Amino acid sequence: MTGPVLRDLTALDAALYAAVAATDTPALDSALRTLSAAADHSKINLAVAAALALVPGRCRRAGLTGAAAVALASFTANVLGKQLVRRPRPDREAARVVLGRHVPMPASASFPSGHTASAFALATAVGTLLPATATPLGLLAAAVGYSRVHTGVHYPGDVLAGALLGSACAGIVLAAGRRTP
Repeated sequence: MTGPVLRDLTALDAALYAAVAATDTPALDSALRTLSAAADHSKINLAVAAALALVPGRCRRAGLTGAAAVALASFTANVLGKQLVRRPRPDREAARVVLGRHVPMPASASFPSGHTASAFALATAVGTLLPATATPLGLLAAAVGYSRVHTGVHYPGDVLAGALLGSACAGIVLAAGRRTP
């Protein structure tokens, strides 16, 4: 995608980022900063997957499938996606993101959001196999994604791409699981 469409999408992405940065949300800042940090290295996702894997039957299968989806999404986002696109991280200072929201700025490229990809991979994989978990895990994934914009380390488009990538990776793992006895 090039030309005017890409320029418009980039402008929209920057405007949404700036709107989040400019919105005063002191009651949310600490919680979203904590959630963003807790999602580092897929800690939340892998903890949920491990807890499920300890329960025999459908829960074990869901936990193992979720862990595989997280691994695929993390690899795809962090090794392939970030290396291919190499989008610079947002400029938090220029956007005046409140200091109380800051988490450490990653050194990696911004696109796609690996945190979001992993969270949506888990939510999609586990939610498909255990439908009662689909809504809470989907909400958690959305909160993780939003926290990355709120803390100033990703543009909304990075998060959207991460959500789509994570869901697709879960679909691949689920499809492979259906072919395996």
